Amino acid sequence: MKADEFFKFIYVDEYSATPKYLQLSNSIIAAVEDGNLEKNDILPSINELSYVLEISRDTAEKGYRYLKKKGVIVSVPGKGFYISNADFKKQIKIFLLFNKLSAHKKIIYDSFVAALGEDVSIDFYIYNNDFSIFKKLIQNKHTPYTHYVIIPHFVEGGENAHEIINTLPQKKLILLDKKLDGVNSPYSSIYENFEKDIYGALTEAKEALTKYHTLKIIFPEKSYFSKDIINGFRRFCQQYAFNHAIVRDIQTEPIASGEVYINLMEDDLVILIERIISLNLKMGKEVGVISYNETPLKKLLLNGITTVSTDFKWMGSMAAKLVRENQSAPQDIEVPFYLTLRSSL
Repeated sequence: MKADEFFKFIYVDEYSATPKYLQLSNSIIAAVEDGNLEKNDILPSINELSYVLEISRDTAEKGYRYLKKKGVIVSVPGKGFYISNADFKKQIKIFLLFNKLSAHKKIIYDSFVAALGEDVSIDFYIYNNDFSIFKKLIQNKHTPYTHYVIIPHFVEGGENAHEIINTLPQKKLILLDKKLDGVNSPYSSIYENFEKDIYGALTEAKEALTKYHTLKIIFPEKSYFSKDIINGFRRFCQQYAFNHAIVRDIQTEPIASGEVYINLMEDDLVILIERIISLNLKMGKEVGVISYNETPLKKLLLNGITTVSTDFKWMGSMAAKLVRENQSAPQDIEVPFYLTLRSSL
């Protein structure tokens, strides 16, 4: 095959979070699967790959090493690299789109990748809660993926996200973390029940909460978190006669003894703790703290921060199971949600 023909099928996307050597390897495997590369076809040199694809020599070499390890190519001293095996089944090829890569999103990613195994190709993108980037990434995808796995969270401008998602083949779609109104059936989802989850967690913590008179949830105006959380919070407070408030800015909110603060954003947790310490209030006795999303640090911070959290590892492994089983009927799966009581409450 001539070099100019080879580079019609082989690409590296600078916007993808997938390592470039894997993008290179996966695109070569896809070209073999599609019959665009055949056994004994000669491949470009490492220098040529580096120059045309604008990647480092180390990246090109790492990609070829990966393919050699998988038995896809061989190298002949003085002659170059050749396709050695064109007889393998089509890979599972996934378009994976996350709103951000926080500590808990990394847990989802790691669990998802580990459960899928090696014979899978993943193109991984992050849109930073920005609807315009989200739209661009989906509209620019022309690769025939076997699955589209998407977390749809936006700070603003996501009202029409369903219209963009509806351009994808719904039978290949898995939405993670939340359902989205307006998305055409059939598609699968692994979702949090935000209102039910916070209501249930606070009910479980009710005994620990009785030494406080007021519950406050820190929910900034510009947040990608579901407003169903506020509904569940209010329902609990009204049912059990707690004073309650929605805090938009923890920087300026008065903090007093007898209050419990529920935070969603990690930055707000830092500010909250700093302010509690500066006011010489005793956390877990005078002021309570409940934080969304379990992380290893919260087990250790100030003798432990109470958390309410989705089982992110379970979410990732369950998404991988849906991909592997590839069932024709869509599935809606609610993710477990846990309260972990620690000394901050």
